[in-house]
Amino acid sequence: MNETATLAAQQVELTHAIDTVWVALCAALIFQMEGGFALLEAGFVRSKNAISIIAKVMIDIMFGGVAFYLVGFGIAYGKSNGYWAFDTGIMEGDLGLGLTISNSLFWFIQMGFAVAAISIVSGGVAERMKMWSYAIYVAIFSAVLYPLAANWVWNPNGWLALRGFNDFAGSAAIHAMGGFAALAGAIVLGPRLGKYNEDGTANAIPGHNLTLSAVGAFILWFGWFGFNPGSTLGAVGKWDLIGSVATNTFLASAAGGIATMLYTFIRYKKVDITMVINGVLAGLVAITAGCNVVSPDSALIIGFIAGTIVDIAVVVVDKMKVDDPVGAVAVHGVNGFFGTIAVGLFSQKNGLFITGESTQFITQLIGVSVISVFSFATTYAIFMALKKTMGIRLSHKAESAGIDAVEFGVEAYTTFE
Repeated sequence: MNETATLAAQQVELTHAIDTVWVALCAALIFQMEGGFALLEAGFVRSKNAISIIAKVMIDIMFGGVAFYLVGFGIAYGKSNGYWAFDTGIMEGDLGLGLTISNSLFWFIQMGFAVAAISIVSGGVAERMKMWSYAIYVAIFSAVLYPLAANWVWNPNGWLALRGFNDFAGSAAIHAMGGFAALAGAIVLGPRLGKYNEDGTANAIPGHNLTLSAVGAFILWFGWFGFNPGSTLGAVGKWDLIGSVATNTFLASAAGGIATMLYTFIRYKKVDITMVINGVLAGLVAITAGCNVVSPDSALIIGFIAGTIVDIAVVVVDKMKVDDPVGAVAVHGVNGFFGTIAVGLFSQKNGLFITGESTQFITQLIGVSVISVFSFATTYAIFMALKKTMGIRLSHKAESAGIDAVEFGVEAYTTFE
């Protein structure tokens, strides 16, 4: 009897150890995605603002991470009434999620998701927002806004979780949340100087270093294999699920890039590599919600649609005179929305196109719509409040000179030898 108990205890200990190593590695990959955001966005803006992008991503990590620790994690995963919770710090005891890792490690991987969500916003408001105003918004977003969406989706008592909403790694709670926040922020800030002419036509403002952007995209692509497979929150007994998630993640991303290559070549007679980068990211965003429940063939379809949608969305956003320097709204907002409802269409369990059932599709549509509207409305209100108090936009003189010189006193590329 004692021998049986000892073996059982050893098996439990081994499960905890293996799952801890797996989640810790995935959490590290997710954290390193911030380097991808920094390089991607820095390359897509002008050289005079490259340092400001690096600073904003560091603010995302520092201010966002601490805010999520102090307040956000408790709101997201505390004892929920279905809509919010009021715990603080890292709670002790069972969170109701069946975890085989410590609450502290669970906090760390969730912090990576929170920081990824706010990093989406930094690209949409690039080249014209004041640093300290942005830092305040980051703290609010990470402490309250994102955690509320996470509560609804991933807390075992969240109202969307109880409805059966499937957002495995965050197409809605992370990407649509961040994308529609970026849309609101860009609207309140207004376009960069010289972006639009008096007749409404747009002027291209090319990024200064597409090599940086490509490297950033590869880092994000690599990190996504922690982002999605790591959302299993364990490895023991989940090896088949991890394999499916990884396969679907790759196939959707590759299909997204292929779709954008074809679209830009057919429309412009040349392949637009900046859009191919966004096509790959769009495929990744779109598959993030349903990578656990769709087939590989469906993943290819979802990615291909996402890679086409992102091209159309970039043009539509521009025609709305919303200046989004890195395409955050199209990549994350639009395709986060699409990827979430795609679960209701392509899920092998209850997808409309697969089984003929509509319940899951309706649930997905309701959930992502509420999250998108909530993110847009609250961000718009916060930006307006900041605009009327401390101000959110640099002066025209400072914007013309460049944020790096005005707010940081340094240049990304020195002319001194």
